Amino acid sequence: MRRVHVIVSGDVQGVGYRYTLRMVAADAGVAGWVRNRRDGTVEAEVEGTPEQVDEILAWMAEGPPGARVDAARVTDAAATGETGFEVRRDA
Repeated sequence: MRRVHVIVSGDVQGVGYRYTLRMVAADAGVAGWVRNRRDGTVEAEVEGTPEQVDEILAWMAEGPPGARVDAARVTDAAATGETGFEVRRDA
């Protein structure tokens, strides 16, 4: 399993980014979470097979219609075995 921590910047708040990501993640079968940050970025952790994680990262680099992604900073994280994908409270 692979887990990554991602910070997405651009016009990514107020465009349905988190809720669309939750649906995309559920369809892909990955676990993790997503939340807005006070600085206007979106933060997420995604865990699954390397192929599943790559699929989600490709989506995150584009985002939903109406979003403009300037950058997605990805760092590896320790896998937790978490199940499900949730939208968390803003940080």
